[in-house]
Amino acid sequence: MLRPYRELAAIPHLPSLLLWSMVGRVHLPGTPLAVSFLIAGWTGSYAIAGVVGGALTLGMGVAGPLRGRAADRSPAGRLLLVTASGYGLGIAALGVLPAVLPGGAWPLAVVVAFLTGLSTPPVTAMSRAAFPRLAAGQAVFTVEASMQEVMYIVGPALAATVVAVWNAQVALWLCGALAVLGAVGFGRALRRADLDRPVAREGAPGGRTLLRDGSLVLALVTALFLVASLVSIDMVIIAWARDLGRPGMAGVLTAVWGVGSVVGGLVAGGFTGRASFSRRMLLVALGVAPLVLVLPPVLDPSSVWLVAAVLGVGGLAIAPAIAANNQRISALAPDDRKAEAFGWMGTFTTAGSASALPVAGTLLDHFGPAAAAGASTAVALLGALLASRVRERSAVPVG
Repeated sequence: MLRPYRELAAIPHLPSLLLWSMVGRVHLPGTPLAVSFLIAGWTGSYAIAGVVGGALTLGMGVAGPLRGRAADRSPAGRLLLVTASGYGLGIAALGVLPAVLPGGAWPLAVVVAFLTGLSTPPVTAMSRAAFPRLAAGQAVFTVEASMQEVMYIVGPALAATVVAVWNAQVALWLCGALAVLGAVGFGRALRRADLDRPVAREGAPGGRTLLRDGSLVLALVTALFLVASLVSIDMVIIAWARDLGRPGMAGVLTAVWGVGSVVGGLVAGGFTGRASFSRRMLLVALGVAPLVLVLPPVLDPSSVWLVAAVLGVGGLAIAPAIAANNQRISALAPDDRKAEAFGWMGTFTTAGSASALPVAGTLLDHFGPAAAAGASTAVALLGALLASRVRERSAVPVG
């Protein structure tokens, strides 16, 4: 089971790229949590917090394909430096607004959040495009997905801890600083690995849009539904912990969820047999569904231990599903347009977040955490249905 991981660790520059890609992305799961606490405390509304968080992710998604295409055609270091500078300034401004303006000025935060999202450094797309240039097969994507889940433990836990010890403003600024540091470090790692130059393009620049590939589009939409389901649960955890008067518990519960995902990903990646993509998506839905039964108003008061147990078991399916989808998208995309394909993936997944966060916030405000968890389950089931319809051009191992 461990042989694929030992082989990957021996590939020159790959461990460094994996590490810096995680540093460059650790802010992504922590920032929505910090934004939720900051805006909910400023305005008193989870729905408004969801709108601001949705604007941030929408900005990320709108610029995703353009940043991916730029990464396919230009040196990585320059693009990372420019985007990191803009993102850092935007996060700094977003943190200042609640300190200087009344809660009624929240629409300005929506604008700032959207502009900040446009400048998000494209570390995710660049890393997923670069990994196959060093290592073939599904193991690298499984390791990447498992490390991403570690990031989803560290990022929210760090943000929640800073919120509890200091405040949401400091937590948001810390996330911004990590984004800038990670982007710069990842750019240096790419240069050392001689991967900062794009893959030679075949034929003339441009060409048909990747969205004319029906299989690729289905895989992208599947990613949209997967992320929409997961970010809804993140907001459920945040809201429930805040209502308990224990905001730090949000980080603990998110960490439990992430630990389950890491374990599931590492176990799945150690097997060489073939696994069903749609079955993995279905297991995600089945892992989320029990939360409906253990959260208010269905179960009130709820047990922290019971919720943590459900999250830990349900998390086992997350990393395997993410790895399968990422590897499938990589296999469907042309070699010289992989960053663009993962940029489109960013567009679809952030659109999923942008649409799910306001819905989850509204359900939390009016019906409670169980209703938001139920909506998350329904979205995950739709993702499983779409996953079953993704057709491969050739045999692609997703085990």
